[in-house]
Amino acid sequence: MRAFKSSAVSACYLLIIILFLTFFIPLASRAGEAGGPGVTVLIYHRFDESRYPTTNVSAERFREQLAYLMVNNYRVISLADLVSAIEHRTPLPDRAVVITIDDGYRSVYEKAWPILKSFGYPFTVFLYVKGVESGSQAYMSWDQVREMQEQGGDFQDHSYSHNRMADRPKGLDEAGYRAWLRDDLAKGARILEQQLGHRARFLSIPYGEYNTIVQEEAGKLGYAALLSQDPGSISLETDLHSIPREPILGNEWSTMKHFEEVLNRIDMPVTVMDPPPAPLKSALVKKFGATLLYPDRYEPASLGIYVSDLGWRKASLEGGFAFIDNERPLQRHVNRVTVSGRDRKSGRLALRSWMIIRPD
Repeated sequence: MRAFKSSAVSACYLLIIILFLTFFIPLASRAGEAGGPGVTVLIYHRFDESRYPTTNVSAERFREQLAYLMVNNYRVISLADLVSAIEHRTPLPDRAVVITIDDGYRSVYEKAWPILKSFGYPFTVFLYVKGVESGSQAYMSWDQVREMQEQGGDFQDHSYSHNRMADRPKGLDEAGYRAWLRDDLAKGARILEQQLGHRARFLSIPYGEYNTIVQEEAGKLGYAALLSQDPGSISLETDLHSIPREPILGNEWSTMKHFEEVLNRIDMPVTVMDPPPAPLKSALVKKFGATLLYPDRYEPASLGIYVSDLGWRKASLEGGFAFIDNERPLQRHVNRVTVSGRDRKSGRLALRSWMIIRPD
């Protein structure tokens, strides 16, 4: 009886949210600003765990966001379908979303999963294998993971140790660093296969921090796709070893305003990133930029380059190469570089991001 009442209350609450969003969100907002290919991969971590405000989102806000997707006719597709479309160059749906969750905290099972089931949306959880193996009450148990998997949940790899993989451990040369990466990834993949009966196809890189060596070693182990935490949207030109995801967490990035903003972004395909995400040789990078695959798509005056350490700067454009010059050594160890501009046709913000690591 208590379970029936709880289910009825949840259903009524969902109906109220849907009706509110339907009648009180402005029509222009519901319709979207413009069409065009755009798939957004969202990343969540904790649910209703206010003790961890930087990685948490309330269950109420999560429900509100999923209701927003439904009311505004977004298609929630599986990560496997997204990867398959990019692999086979099949058209991507516009106004589509992929839901991912990192780490495998207990609140995924207790809070997020019932909400996801009520909407019938596919989702992928990337498991921090050592955390689940520890038996800590902070994480789901293997029995809970298998229960979710049996009912359609997708579980993939978030490494065994959750190390900062872009940081080479002191005392290791490049060969030793590569072996260190392989050993940790192989151990996590082996345990996942033993516990869940399938080998992980996708890897969410811990902390979203990577370099070309991390990408190469993960690729050698057979992962079909690697997911970062770089902001951005997905197109058929997205690199499967660097799929961006939009974090939905904390006080600002879990708001509905931010949620709507990231859904309206589109990808800015590029062919060259300068500097690339390879380990930097020097803290002084004299030029940041990217060669745009379709430079005529964007309003020239809107083009800019953002570097974590430098902020946003207006970019110059020469022969399709958007760039800024720089004479200031990087102070931060980890920097993200983003090239962005307004799409001429739709007015939507197009961007492409990647990571660089300053040598210490």
